[in-house]
Amino acid sequence: MPRTAPTRVRYLILFMLFLVTTVNYADRATIAIAGSSLQKELGIDAVSLGYIFSAFGWAYVIGQIPGGWLLDRFGSKRVYAAGIFFWSVFTILQGYVGVFGTGTIIAALFFLRMMVGLAEAPSFPGNARIVAAWFPTQERGTASAVFNSAQYFATVLFAPLMGAIVYHWGWQHVFVVMGGLGLVVSAIWMVTVYGPKDHPRANAAEVRYIADNGGLVDLDRPGEKKDAGPKWSYIGQLLSNRMMAGIYLGQFCINALTYFFLTWFPVYLVQERGMTILKAGFVASLPAICGFIGGVLGGVVSDWLLRRGHSLSVARKVPIVGGMLLSMCVILCNYVDADWMVVSFMALAFFGKGIGALGWAVMADTAPKQIAGLAGGLFNMIGNISSITTPIIIGYIISVTGSFKMALVFVGLNAFVAAFSYLFIVGDIKRIILKGVNDGDAAEGSAQTPAR
Repeated sequence: MPRTAPTRVRYLILFMLFLVTTVNYADRATIAIAGSSLQKELGIDAVSLGYIFSAFGWAYVIGQIPGGWLLDRFGSKRVYAAGIFFWSVFTILQGYVGVFGTGTIIAALFFLRMMVGLAEAPSFPGNARIVAAWFPTQERGTASAVFNSAQYFATVLFAPLMGAIVYHWGWQHVFVVMGGLGLVVSAIWMVTVYGPKDHPRANAAEVRYIADNGGLVDLDRPGEKKDAGPKWSYIGQLLSNRMMAGIYLGQFCINALTYFFLTWFPVYLVQERGMTILKAGFVASLPAICGFIGGVLGGVVSDWLLRRGHSLSVARKVPIVGGMLLSMCVILCNYVDADWMVVSFMALAFFGKGIGALGWAVMADTAPKQIAGLAGGLFNMIGNISSITTPIIIGYIISVTGSFKMALVFVGLNAFVAAFSYLFIVGDIKRIILKGVNDGDAAEGSAQTPAR
């Protein structure tokens, strides 16, 4: 009797991660697209706008460890669905802050942006957790790159749309439209996403293939014992590990590039380059296309190197280091005047950042099985401290210097430090085995993801 061929339901799961992450980043970027109109209407300065931009990051960072624990405690499907629903509601509410006075509007926006950040906190640890469960090691780099590249696709798809909405109907409407879309996606998520062993469309052959090649297919199995709370001794082991320290530093610097593009980049195009918000929305999508291509290519190259017999360290580091060095092209925008040249250098920087944005693949490779969600939350918490610092620092730079020139240098230097960290601090990339856990659990976790 012929053996049943494995299904490929994991690619449907990957599509859902891509879709949800696209909406996730579009909702983060609403404030950036509306930023110039908000600044003009409310009469706020660059420093104040920087603090408004940073509001998301404060709650997003604070929510990472609790969000990771919730994922480990209650499973990826339910926690993630609740996150999508609530960040969409808080996005919609931002469209109604105009009923308040000017001072109250700023406070209300700051609060609602914080609530969006808190609701989105489990999203990327959830992505990494789902990829670790559904994908074998040799496919994990591509899978992680695909969902991570959604941040660029969000700009490609939604920046022109949101720019047109602001231009024709006002900044308020962009929040209502994008939040409403998120509510629809949360409903689709609930009927589409399951664990590998629970999905009605995944056959036993696919589950066996995933498990035999490093996938952690039992992460969300019902009836498994769940920890009562975060294991702080485990967190201490992660923080004291040199490999993880280098990975954390690299992610912090990579995210500095992300949050420049998510916050100040449209403002840069309008205020420094004199574009209309409508044109800026379309122009912002062009570098993002290159970021999307680079994002997918980085994962494909990494997994190709792995299949060719290179170590896991080489396969992950080559795209990361090369991409970050290419991202330093952002500094060259200070030395050109033509808009097409600015767009070209930004496109190269976006492309490089896309190639190098493999931090979540590295997390799926290194996170201990017992605390996959918590480890992802800690990684994302440290990395996203730059979501707070980057908008504020750039705001102060612009306020002091009167231009974006030193701001672009600041962004380029972050790319350099990320490359340095992976080259000289991280060392060998391998899964961490926790001390003080059940020996059977530790053996199971190490056996499912063999070192390379």
